[in-house]
Amino acid sequence: MKIRTKLTLGVGLLFIMIILLSLVGARYINALKNDTENILVANYNTLEYSRNMMLALDEISAKNEALEKFETNLNKQRENITESGEKEVTELLAEHFVELKTNPENTELYPLIRKDISEIMKLNMQAIERKSNVAKETAHSATIWIALTGTLCFVIAFSLLINLPNNIANPIKELTDSIKQIAAKNYNQRVNFQSHDEFGELAKSFNVMAEKLEEYNNSNLYKILFEKKRIETLINNMQDPVIGLDENKKVLFVNDEALKILALKTEDLIGKFVQDIAVTNDLVRLLIQDIIVATPSTSLQKPIKIYANNKESYFEKEIVNIAITPTGEQEQKHIGHVIVLKNITPFKELDFAKTNFIATVSHELKTPISSIKMSVQLLEHQQTGIINEEQKQLIESIKEDSNRLLKITGELLNLSQVETGNIQLNIQQSNPIEILQYAIDAVKNAAEQKQIELNVHNTDPLPLIKADTEKTAWVLINFLTNAIRYAPEQSIITVYIKQNKDKVLFSVKDEGKGIDKRYRDKIFDRYFQIPGSNKTGTGLGLAISKEFIEAQGGQIGVETEVGMGSTFYFTMPIS
Repeated sequence: MKIRTKLTLGVGLLFIMIILLSLVGARYINALKNDTENILVANYNTLEYSRNMMLALDEISAKNEALEKFETNLNKQRENITESGEKEVTELLAEHFVELKTNPENTELYPLIRKDISEIMKLNMQAIERKSNVAKETAHSATIWIALTGTLCFVIAFSLLINLPNNIANPIKELTDSIKQIAAKNYNQRVNFQSHDEFGELAKSFNVMAEKLEEYNNSNLYKILFEKKRIETLINNMQDPVIGLDENKKVLFVNDEALKILALKTEDLIGKFVQDIAVTNDLVRLLIQDIIVATPSTSLQKPIKIYANNKESYFEKEIVNIAITPTGEQEQKHIGHVIVLKNITPFKELDFAKTNFIATVSHELKTPISSIKMSVQLLEHQQTGIINEEQKQLIESIKEDSNRLLKITGELLNLSQVETGNIQLNIQQSNPIEILQYAIDAVKNAAEQKQIELNVHNTDPLPLIKADTEKTAWVLINFLTNAIRYAPEQSIITVYIKQNKDKVLFSVKDEGKGIDKRYRDKIFDRYFQIPGSNKTGTGLGLAISKEFIEAQGGQIGVETEVGMGSTFYFTMPIS
């Protein structure tokens, strides 16, 4: 039986019994009321009339209005005849009263009238006694029936009180315990009670759900979703900001660190197109500009300065292009991007400290090195005394080491300018031929020592260029010095200078070993030196050259093949 049916029957039966109890009580109360009214209205009034007639009869001889009073009560009695035999007696009383009115002096009539009145009173007293007995029987029956009906209502209510809560609470308790087991991932839990009511249907549905949960828990889908949750947790706990986009550039995920620097909430990003967010967020626009322009597999950019963690922080942006090869296919399919911002603030702070230290030390070293060079020059003069060959060799060695130290300190000072962004340029109209000649003169002695021929090709006349003469010559000297260092003895170094559209091209070609293609992209990086090469320098010359040329609006590059030598070049704009 359904729970609803049980509740309806139980409560309905109790409701019916209450109505029945009310009806029985109302019926018997109404019966008692009628019996009481019969006694009061019929018999009590007759006794009242009879008493009044008795009093009037006693006063007939003394008062004339007594007859009128007697007659009035007699008429009322005639209208209130309710008992058997009462009518005959009343009529007899009326005949005797008529005779009395005719002959008031007849004393024999008085006893007869009293007898008639007494008979009427006797009949009504007997009726009152009889009706009282009937009322008692009615009250007794009412007590019995109300008690029976009340007892039946109590039994039904008590049965509902005992059974109905248990019928509802016990299945709910069992279901609650089973749900707790399911929540604890005990998916083999089942509800065992069998019934055909709503709880039985609920138990069947619960068992089906538990079975499907157990099947799901054992399936690959659960493992995949679990791993997905694990990955999301790992991403969210990363110290670096991370933003994930799908192939349509819709935001898939974003961790807390990214939310902090973007000053946005999760609901402002997840599920929305990143282009729409970029309209109102400058940082997002900066982060996705490489994605909008192109889709590189990995894109490393210059550090981005962002105010984060209550200070200026530096981040290195990396955009990873995510692609997969679908099952059964051979071509990769692009499925999205991941933007990672690596927090390099501690390294940047160390780099600033290093740069300041290098600048300070280099500046302090230049003075004693210059003094050493001055002292060496004084030693070479005859006025200071005659020196032998061994002393000359020592002096020459000191000169070379001093020049090398001076060059290193100069490069370090230039590097500090580059790293701090304080490159001091004196750009003016410059003659490219004069720059070339200055550089050739600076390396002529070094080339002669290795018997290397400097072959210069230039097309006169050349236009003036917009350049810092000193720093441009420094770059060209660096190219020539490297070429001399790595070129074999008795080889040729060719220097080209020519106009190329709105620029002037400077290039230095040597006949050295050339550079492996693995290292070409790193050749202009700081401190990089080709593995296996003669590491006599600092690895800063080409990096500083690149900064100097690009700061003046020029371009720098290299063309090289292993075994074919190398050609380093740069261009400067025409003024």
